[in-house]
Amino acid sequence: MKGAEAGGNVREVCRVHNITEQTFYCWRNKFGGMEVSEARRLRELERENAALKRAVADLTLDNRMLKDINAKKW
Repeated sequence: MKGAEAGGNVREVCRVHNITEQTFYCWRNKFGGMEVSEARRLRELERENAALKRAVADLTLDNRMLKDINAKKW
C-alpha cells in the first residue's frame, strides 16, 4: 500500500500482492492513513463487535422462546 501511496503504480502494486484494484481501493478507503497498530486495533474491535452481536442474537432468541413457552396455556 505504501508503494502506491508514495506515487507508485497501483496496477503494479496489485500485481505484486496478487489483489484486484477494486480490493486495493476498498482497503485504501477503509484503512487509508492508519498506522498498522490502528488497523490491527480496528480489526480486533470488529471481531469483538461481531461476537457481541452473535451473543445478543442468541439471547434474544432464547428470550423469545421462553416468552412463547410461558404464554401457552397448560
